[in-house]
Amino acid sequence: METIGFIGLGNMGGGMANNIQKAGYPMVVYDLREEAARPLLDGGARLANSPEEVAGLCEVTFTSLPGPKEVEEVSLGAEGILAGIKSGGIFIDLSTSRPTLIREIEPQFRQKGAHVLDAPISGGKSGAASGNLAVMVGGEREIFDRVKPLLDSFGDKVFYAGEIGAGSVAKLVHNMIGHGVRQAIAEGMTLGVKAGVEPEALWQCVRRGALGRMSGLHEGMAKTVFTGEFDPPSFALALSRKDIGLATELGKEFNVPMPVANLAEQIAIQGMNRGWGNRDSSVTFLLQEEQAGVEVRVTGVDVEKAARFISTHPEL
Repeated sequence: METIGFIGLGNMGGGMANNIQKAGYPMVVYDLREEAARPLLDGGARLANSPEEVAGLCEVTFTSLPGPKEVEEVSLGAEGILAGIKSGGIFIDLSTSRPTLIREIEPQFRQKGAHVLDAPISGGKSGAASGNLAVMVGGEREIFDRVKPLLDSFGDKVFYAGEIGAGSVAKLVHNMIGHGVRQAIAEGMTLGVKAGVEPEALWQCVRRGALGRMSGLHEGMAKTVFTGEFDPPSFALALSRKDIGLATELGKEFNVPMPVANLAEQIAIQGMNRGWGNRDSSVTFLLQEEQAGVEVRVTGVDVEKAARFISTHPEL
């Protein structure tokens, strides 16, 4: 069986790497924080001293990193993946990053006879731990087909998006739409509550109408907005702000007008300026409540039970 390398063992990377290991693949891992690697080492993984060493020891090397700066440094920098990867090796970046960057990286790996896929994921920390992730993949179709069983070990919805960079474009579009939807919900819910409708009844009407069938969104609302609790984060506002910024940057690059996405970015920046970067990204709902002069809270409801019910009944 192929030896798999994994670089970046944070909230997302740790869960995905653990599921790869559970699938039986021998692993070599690296993280700036050695303690982050401990669960995998206890399961038999080998600890490397650098990304270069990981790539030199493995047929397939994954990265799960905070953003473009880290992706560029780990892939191309001193003691980076490019320095260690062998001819025929495969580098798969799972980070939410800049499509232009991965398109600049790929030819440099091709010169060494290696392959690159961009494969950003969606599903949050809980999805990374449970294997309930969407994986959006760009790159050579033949390489995608070769590694799909490996991707299936940590993602239950693996899609081929197209040529290199297509996965990153799809992820930025996905997140951009999510930000716009969140703001629309914030405006609608504060309007409805201020106009006299109870939050739970209003949300049931929204859920059961044409906007229904969005169980992940319903679960998030139940856990955060309805309780007023935004800690610990499912997905931090700082990461959310980074993602929407990458999306609006891509829009400028291709001369695509994106007024809603730009508004969502400005709202995220307002939240960052409040010091909310480490809180759940839905914390920006508080800005709308503040401006509307109303809170959207539900009392007397077992939120955890409701969230579990929603997540297991997507038909509702």
